[in-house]
Amino acid sequence: MSEYGKLGIDYDVLDASKRDAIGFAQSTSHLLEAHGARAVEASRGASAFVLELAGQHLAFVVEGLGTKSIISRRWLQEAGEDRFADVGIDAVGAIVNDVCSVGALPIVINAYFATGRSDWHADSTALGSLLAGWHRACELSEAAWGGGESPALPGLVSADDIELAGSAIGLVPAEWGPILGEELRDGDEIVLVDSSGLHANGASLARSVADDLPDGLLTAMPSGRRFGDALLDPSVIYVPLVAELRRRAIRPSYLSHITGHGMRKLMRAPGDFAYVIDELPPVPEVLSFLSEQAGIDGREAYGTFNMGAGFAVYVAPEHAPQVVEAAAACGMRAAISGRVEAGERSVEIASLGFTYRGDELELS
Repeated sequence: MSEYGKLGIDYDVLDASKRDAIGFAQSTSHLLEAHGARAVEASRGASAFVLELAGQHLAFVVEGLGTKSIISRRWLQEAGEDRFADVGIDAVGAIVNDVCSVGALPIVINAYFATGRSDWHADSTALGSLLAGWHRACELSEAAWGGGESPALPGLVSADDIELAGSAIGLVPAEWGPILGEELRDGDEIVLVDSSGLHANGASLARSVADDLPDGLLTAMPSGRRFGDALLDPSVIYVPLVAELRRRAIRPSYLSHITGHGMRKLMRAPGDFAYVIDELPPVPEVLSFLSEQAGIDGREAYGTFNMGAGFAVYVAPEHAPQVVEAAAACGMRAAISGRVEAGERSVEIASLGFTYRGDELELS
């Protein structure tokens, strides 16, 4: 059993549940016809659901941050440093990075702040930081903050914590159309864009690891930086990159937001292709330290965490250098890291000598 599985987080179980839900959801698609709309069925199981309405394609996402807000609460208690702004950015990043992975640009973002008691909102420092972080992330995403919901759920959410989630609507540029992997071709190149660290995936395991360290979140990593401080580095928001690709008239054949399932997410697109990765980005220290302390080998680490690659852009070979340039223009590091080949669905990490089979990622 994986280290995640020991914590009660089994992706095989969760993914099966998602597939069941997709079946029920798909049976409601015909109800859109009364509104003059049409579901883009190829988006079922993708990072965002897409529908066509009045000649435009809209993308919809609901996403949650997970348990990373617990780390920010513990860091405030143990280190005396307020990092709630950063988890606000994380939450928005989890939402909008999924939106733009189908080629859409977010236009409206809604917030969901669930607490175990209404008194949480009386802490003006943490609340003010959270609101400022959410606001900043909306600015980075060039999307309006529409509204939200802030229930108090005693007995469901612990008294000291807050669950962060939200939703967004994105608009697919008319000249692009939805990017759902149907244009992937043998020979396309894969550009991996660096992450900043943990992002929104892996917080439960990170908390478990911290519990076993003598100094907990305050433990110094080899560089001297404290573990908890690095865990709370905010996620990269990749919307500016997708917008820049549009401005440069570079339409990817596919896009992938690399979160849960790690590098296995590279084979999320439909169709039988082998995704061969020859060059990996530098692994952030916090992820190598987390993997080492959790006793995770390379195969499990790369199949669970982003390991330094937060987003993937698939393009025709002649456009790959331009994607790297576009990323640099947005302040992001990217590299041409691999290629798409005809063959059995899989992800091969050539430099590390292991392969993920197609049946190791079943999301739809």
